[in-house]
Amino acid sequence: MQQINEVAPDLDVAEWVQGEPSNISQQKGKIIIVKVFQVNCPGCFSTSFPEIIDALQNFNDKPVVFWGLATAFEDFQLNNLENLKKLISHGEVVGETLHTLGSQGMLENNCLSYTIPFPVAWDKITPADPSNASSDAAKLIERDFPEFEKLPESSQKKIMEQVMSYYRDKKFSASTFEKYQMRGTPSTLMIDQTGVLRGKWFGSGFGLTKEIQNLLAE
Repeated sequence: MQQINEVAPDLDVAEWVQGEPSNISQQKGKIIIVKVFQVNCPGCFSTSFPEIIDALQNFNDKPVVFWGLATAFEDFQLNNLENLKKLISHGEVVGETLHTLGSQGMLENNCLSYTIPFPVAWDKITPADPSNASSDAAKLIERDFPEFEKLPESSQKKIMEQVMSYYRDKKFSASTFEKYQMRGTPSTLMIDQTGVLRGKWFGSGFGLTKEIQNLLAE
C-alpha cells in the first residue's frame, strides 16, 4: 500500500481522454492534485468536482497541476471508457449520477451544468484474478479494520465472508486505484514538488485549498 510521505508512483493510465498526456514523474517542481472518480458516482459531481474546480481557480497562477482520473471498481457496465468519453465530450451522465443530480436540479438537459477544465485520464482496467482473493481480502481488512483481531469471532467471520465474496465475484481490477489502496470515490491525491505523496483523502470537504496553501508555503 502506498503510504503518505513515500514517493508517489506514476499513474497507470490506459488513455488520456482530455488534455496533454503526462505523469507524476514528469511534473517535478509542481504540486499535483489528482481527483479520482467514477462516472457512476453522484457525490463526485455534486460536491467533489466543484471543490477541486474552485481550488484550480485559486491557484491557476501557481505551480499546481490538476488532473482527473476516472476509475472503476464496481458497476462496470456504467463505469467504463465509453461513458467517460460521453461525459467529457458532452457532459452526459448516467446511472445514479443522472438520477441523483437530476432530482437535485443540478443538470441541464440531463447533462452536467459545468465542464471539467483540466486533463482527465482513464485508469488501467484489467480482468481480475480470483486466485488473489485471499491475499486481496487480507490487505483490505488490514487497511479498513485495524481492530479486526479484537472483534468478536462472529463479527470477524461475517466481515471476512463479505470481503471474500466481493473479491471472488470481482470482474475487473483498477490498477492505479488499487496501487494507492483507495477506499472509494471521490478520492484525492496530493503530491508535492519532489514527487512525494503528501495527502490521500476519501470524500470531499477536507479543505483542499488550505492543504495546497500549506504545501506551497513550505
